[in-house]
Order: sequence, then structure tokens, then C-alpha cells
Amino acid sequence: MTPGARNLITDVAGLRVGNAEEPRWRSGITAVVFDQPAVAAVDVRGAGPGTHETDLLAVENAVETVDAIVLSGGSAFGLDAAGGAQAQLRAQGRGFPIGAARVPLVPAATIFDLLNGGDKDWGFFSPYRELGAAAVHAAGSDFAIGSVGAGLGATIAGLRGGLGSASAVSPEGYTIGALAIVNAVGQVTIGDGPHFWAAPYEIGGEFGGLGWPAKFPPEALALRTKTEPAGNTTTAVIATDAVLTKRQARRLAVTAQDGLSRAIRPVHTPFDGDTVFAAATGLRPLTYPILTLSSLGALAADVLARAVARGVYAAASSAGLAGLPPAWRDRFGA
Repeated sequence: MTPGARNLITDVAGLRVGNAEEPRWRSGITAVVFDQPAVAAVDVRGAGPGTHETDLLAVENAVETVDAIVLSGGSAFGLDAAGGAQAQLRAQGRGFPIGAARVPLVPAATIFDLLNGGDKDWGFFSPYRELGAAAVHAAGSDFAIGSVGAGLGATIAGLRGGLGSASAVSPEGYTIGALAIVNAVGQVTIGDGPHFWAAPYEIGGEFGGLGWPAKFPPEALALRTKTEPAGNTTTAVIATDAVLTKRQARRLAVTAQDGLSRAIRPVHTPFDGDTVFAAATGLRPLTYPILTLSSLGALAADVLARAVARGVYAAASSAGLAGLPPAWRDRFGA
């Protein structure tokens, strides 16, 4: 399997990504913006989700497509970002037409990053609405990973988290991309070492090329989690250029959740709000609907596992930032 040209979710034609953040707050927003309304669905596995407009995506409900998906920091405060994204899209003439009105549709999910040492004394109203608008305005084909956007203040057990992304092209020519905000209660690395649980899925040394440990340490399977409620939840978007129905997109989201299980241990805990969106930009019809969807789901899980590891691997140094754990590069080298 080979990644796309950028090894980012934007290798999927028909979408762009924008980040906006505030270092003082150690929090931010990431927006996935579709050039045309995209079929979308969602799967929520964590027991503590923070979401906006996810009921819209239920397969039995009427609306089939959305204009953007927002991933935010800020816990419930961060869900204000969807309103800012909506305002920016409306200014661009986007939205679901209802008579003379247009209503941009922007589902969102948030992570808890309120106790990461940043200054959250932002006043009466949270700043996330403005950050949401800025993220949509900044959307493009190239974007940074690591400590940016909604991943700026993310953490995992023992290390700094971050925003990760990856892509792959299937043998049939479909492109799958993933974007993840990695803020899990659990670990992404094995024991006390630098190796990633997602190692078998790595392509081209994209998160260090370390593979598995030569010998698994005795503590490798010990459950390690954050010892305080300092943060939780991994949110993600899976995208493909395939033509999918809403029901098929839902199945893609369900299958892609396996990628979190391959990369994070433990995952889907009572503290996490793990949420995976799936979106289809609809450029390539499915050759054999059930068989092709099955292979796309398997590939989506692999790509999401890689995106999780890349987000942690790319996180910026935490040196001098009180309240944050060390980054992978602080402990193991760049």
C-alpha cells in the first residue's frame, strides 16, 4: 500500500483542512471543509463524548450531506467553533438550501484539554467561535501536523498528543485519508519505550521506522492511563473519494474505529469520547459495492492507526511548558 502525495487527508480530492489555535490557551480548532457537500456519517465509541449535530448524521434522518466537520479543543466550550465555521461558510454562500435561506451544516466533536496548563481565563464568552471561523478561512491542501489546531493542547498517557494525518491509495485506485486529534486516556507507545502500537501499519518511516521492540518488555501489556483527569478523547475524520451512501459511510466510520484500537491502549474508556466521522466526496463509484466497501473499511482502519501515531510523533517539544507531559521527541529524540 502506498500513501498519497502528501500523506495527508487532503490527498482525497474534494476537501481542504484548516487549523487555528491560541498558544496562550493551549487549544485550537481543526476544520475539514468540503468543496461540495459531502455524504457523511459518524460512530461514537467513547462513553464521554462532546458533539454537535451528530444526530443529523444518523442514517434514518433526512439530510445526506454536510459542508464541513469541525474537531475542537476546549471541551463543551469548543463546540462554539461550529458556529464560527458555519458563519464563515455562510459568508462564502455555502449551505443547505431551504427556500431562499441557506444553512451550512457543520457537525463537530471536541476533546477535553482544559487542564493542560494553558490560560483558560478567556472572559465571559469562549474564543472558539472566532477560531472556528479562522480555521475554515485557513483551509487548504497543505497543513501542519503535531501541535497545531485542535491538537495543540492534546495529551496521552505519559506524552504529549497532537494532530495526525495519513493517507493511502487502494489497489483499485480509491484514496482514503484520516485526520486524528490524539488526546487519549491511554498510551500510544509500548511500555516505557519509543515504539508505537501502530508499528505494523507504518509506511516509509513516517513515525520513526522503529517497528516492534526486539523483545516486548514485561510491562508492555500493563494498562497505563492518565493518573488524573487531565484530558481525554480521540476524535477523527476518515474521508474517501468513493461514491458512498449515508449508510455506507456509517459502515466506513464503524470499521475505521478499529484503527484507534490498533494504535491506542486502552481505548473507548469511560473517560474518552472517541468519535470518528466518515465522509465521501463522491468522485469514484464503487466497483463492487459490498466487497469494495469492505476493503475500504479495512484500509481506513490502517490509515487511522498511522494518523494517530504520526500525531504523537510530530508533537512539538514541551520544554518550558508547565502542565504538559514531555513530547515523544523530548524523551526519545527527533
